[in-house]
Amino acid sequence: MPGQHGQEPRLAPLIKTLTPMTLPRIAVAGAGYIGQAHIRVIQDGQTCTLSAIVDPSPAAVPLAAQAGVPLYKSIDELLASNRPDGLVLATPNPLHVPQALQCVAAGLPILLEKPIATSVAEGEQLLRAVEATAGAKVLIGHHRAHSPIMAKAREVVDSGKLGQLVAVMGSATFLKPDHYFADGPWRREPGAGPILLNMIHEVHNLRMLCGDISAVQAFASHATRGFAVEDTVAINLRFANGMLGTFMLSDTAACARSWEQTSQENKAYPSYDDEDCYVITGTNGSLSVPTMRLKTYPRPEDRSWWKEFEVGVVGMVRDDPLKHQMDHFVQVIAGRAEALVSARDGLLNLRITEAIAEAARTGRVVELAGA
Repeated sequence: MPGQHGQEPRLAPLIKTLTPMTLPRIAVAGAGYIGQAHIRVIQDGQTCTLSAIVDPSPAAVPLAAQAGVPLYKSIDELLASNRPDGLVLATPNPLHVPQALQCVAAGLPILLEKPIATSVAEGEQLLRAVEATAGAKVLIGHHRAHSPIMAKAREVVDSGKLGQLVAVMGSATFLKPDHYFADGPWRREPGAGPILLNMIHEVHNLRMLCGDISAVQAFASHATRGFAVEDTVAINLRFANGMLGTFMLSDTAACARSWEQTSQENKAYPSYDDEDCYVITGTNGSLSVPTMRLKTYPRPEDRSWWKEFEVGVVGMVRDDPLKHQMDHFVQVIAGRAEALVSARDGLLNLRITEAIAEAARTGRVVELAGA
């Protein structure tokens, strides 16, 4: 990611409303929860139109009928019968790489849901194909990168108001109900757990705000549920710019310090105005995210814990990042923008997440090569 603090989380500006005949035609592969979210965003927006749904499941039949678009059982059928301008790949994780490779080879722009792959080795295979294909257009679906909250937080960090960055404290602590594991017993087994299922979201946010991560260490516990996978993890982070970080992750903690429960971006979750999930600290002040509470010393030359902070709240807007992500994808398709989250970014997020899992398993500090 370029720059001292990582890739610029700029928001894709809305393109001008076009006539229906000229709007890009977007198909969605995968009619599960996230696929349906993308379908709603396309239908509610004004920058593209839904052209088709791809899913072999019988459950997709009424969904396509309700949306008024054709349903195809495979990407092959879609490409042969009704090639779109772009395709959202919201299919199960093991299908991400083979389907993305198929689309890249066909010259079809894709928005590939995270994680980019089920393993770093698979992700490297996809990255090689993307970078070897002239004109390949691949946007990885780390939707929080398109959050107005994150854009404003990054603006504050880049402004220098906090001084030299020192540390970040983060958390994703929430309680998944028992039926979550009863409905999907695979979630109790290796290959699941909050490190691999949830931490990848946090990794990208931390990289956006604080820069590239150069090393990790972690302690993991499954003492609460007793499953084969962890339920709670304490993580230490070292950043390439010298910052240090701590992060508490748990899917069994009855606590609201998670992005979903604080950002108000996904209305499916209750939200609490008094909670934050990141606190970024520098030599002149701190910023709490997403409440955007800012504490800075009014006179940088007279800083001390005996001196009062100037206290305020940074003005910002809250809006659905999935909508901004789709608008950005339209611009990527048209060649008016480079992917905000590239395949290389998606792979690095996965690499860091796997490093955290390795650190928890081995008890070692895991260095990130090239960070």
